[in-house]
Amino acid sequence: MPVANDVRQIAIVSGKGGTGKTSLAACFAALCEDAVIADCDVDAADLALLLSARRLSTEPFAGSKKARIDEKKCILCQRCVRVCRYGAIEVHDGSPAIDGLLCEGCGACCLLCPASAISMESTVSGSLHVSDTPYGPLVDARLSPGEGNSGKLVTLVRNRGLELASHHGRRIVIIDGPPGTGCPVIATITGAHLALVITEPSLSGLSDMVRVIDVIRHFGVVPAVCINKCDLHEGTSRLIEQRCADMGVRVVGRIPYDPAVVDALVRGIPVVMHERAVSAQPVRDTWGRVCEMVGIQPESAEHNMREGP
Repeated sequence: MPVANDVRQIAIVSGKGGTGKTSLAACFAALCEDAVIADCDVDAADLALLLSARRLSTEPFAGSKKARIDEKKCILCQRCVRVCRYGAIEVHDGSPAIDGLLCEGCGACCLLCPASAISMESTVSGSLHVSDTPYGPLVDARLSPGEGNSGKLVTLVRNRGLELASHHGRRIVIIDGPPGTGCPVIATITGAHLALVITEPSLSGLSDMVRVIDVIRHFGVVPAVCINKCDLHEGTSRLIEQRCADMGVRVVGRIPYDPAVVDALVRGIPVVMHERAVSAQPVRDTWGRVCEMVGIQPESAEHNMREGP
């Protein structure tokens, strides 16, 4: 059984949303017999829909703190009202009240309260789930609307994926990351052996690809690129390939536009399992090159294709 240090982490990210990274992550899970899947897009965790996930456990995520006032200690000096830049504290009829939706948990009111009437208490910001799928264990999470600390929740999901890989003797963690270049993306790629950037043949796709590659390299992770729907504009696809060559980044996949993707989404299956998918072989080829880059041999997908839903 491998330990966590032996597990290969493959993070799939994109500089923008809608490039197809979740669909590709589902395909990689279907093509690999030796993976744990981690959905780190905690603001829109939908990978479970494509993997026929059966939830096994749920646990609360306490990722932030909110202020609480002890009315018995409060002397109604209203310093907290004046210092709160979010307008979360008001006094009504001689009683102080904190609006939990407005409170950002900064702690300024707690620090300045002369009567020590305010405390900062942990609050549930979301939940983490472990599920079983035909392709291996799945870890995902959901951040409650308006809550912060998504980077902390992403780290929790990724670490739980490593624990499950070690426990089940699996050597790969496939990570579906969030879009963009912010804190959740940084938390997703930390410690990854490869960050696969999914882009599309548009000038905005090119720009966002360059931005996220810069972030990936800043944190010492190896980037690679896959051009999804590459045939929608061949000229821009070639421009992306040239830019990757100039940056020394390998393009590991060119996946054509495929009408079967929509039908696969409706049916809740990875597109590589769709009988009419023209993108199936390019996706398999992409997976093979990804495996090559992280130093593993791609397993035959026959078992998962046979046992899948």
